[in-house]
Amino acid sequence: MNNLFVYCETEQGVVADVSLELLSKGRKLANTLGCQLEAIVVDYNLYNIGKQIYKYGVDVIHVADDRKLAPYQTLPTQKIICDIIKQEQPQIILFGASSVGRDLAPRVASALRCGLTADCTSLEIGDYEDKKTVKEDNGELRTIVTPYKDLLYQIRPAFGGNIIATILNLQARPQMATVREGVMKKEVYDENYKGVIKPFDWKKSVTDLDFVVEIISRQIEKSKINLKAAPVIVAGGYGVGSKENFQLLHELADVLGGEVGASRAAVDAGFTEHERQIGQTGVTVRPKLYIACGISGQVQHRAGMQESAIIVSINTDENAPINAIADYVVIGDVAEVLPKMIKYYKANSK
Repeated sequence: MNNLFVYCETEQGVVADVSLELLSKGRKLANTLGCQLEAIVVDYNLYNIGKQIYKYGVDVIHVADDRKLAPYQTLPTQKIICDIIKQEQPQIILFGASSVGRDLAPRVASALRCGLTADCTSLEIGDYEDKKTVKEDNGELRTIVTPYKDLLYQIRPAFGGNIIATILNLQARPQMATVREGVMKKEVYDENYKGVIKPFDWKKSVTDLDFVVEIISRQIEKSKINLKAAPVIVAGGYGVGSKENFQLLHELADVLGGEVGASRAAVDAGFTEHERQIGQTGVTVRPKLYIACGISGQVQHRAGMQESAIIVSINTDENAPINAIADYVVIGDVAEVLPKMIKYYKANSK
């Protein structure tokens, strides 16, 4: 009762990285709340699910395991999760902001009539005082303070990334949020941690109509660009100037053994493909070295790269917001600075 839940997305029984990241964060939040961390898994052939996720501090795994439940289908999964939530009454449930999570979480929130904050960049536990001013019959104003303890602070950029908003759900339960892959850090809590598996009788939750869509075949094309695994990322923004100038980023990335990323402005300008976009509406990365070329550093972009170990900014604007979080700042034109860097690294990498 009133524990913290994470929906674990799986593909052929393997738990997605975004779910493992949420379990890591969920364990910390559960420790703060003094409650258990529980997981929900809906799939087939989940014989080793405990081995995969117990070590992240999971106390209970609610399992719906059947051939009919794989691959993922919206209607049966939504009904199963809703019934588990109604039965267990968690105070918080987290979803990954993947294609599955974005399909599933709003439907669950709507069915349960509770709030949902999408694409959070941070989650914290804190107290809050709701202050309301009321007018008495005698015309005097009086402030009513309603205290709330241990709320989920759901933090995300808003208004085009111009501000950071903290969203609270004061009354409806559970409190729900989705988080993009890479935003939270995946950390093993205890290799020897042991929880329990709690099978769920899912057949009582669904009808034949929920399986009206039959999946005949699935074609999944894996991304050819893996920014998450790149130790070095050379990222370009609108300040790079052109698609041709982006080739300089590719040359530098090749020399450094890294990958090329981009800001949303660069992608919107057609300088490079969307798969390279980093930020709140793209990929979240944590490379050892992040070289930001011609990137102003709006909040939405910083949310996707600010955890990089070393950040180098190359920009003509010494007041660019990204310079405030950069470890090293080079004031200059990308078209002039990058050729010199490429030349230097080539000469010293032999």
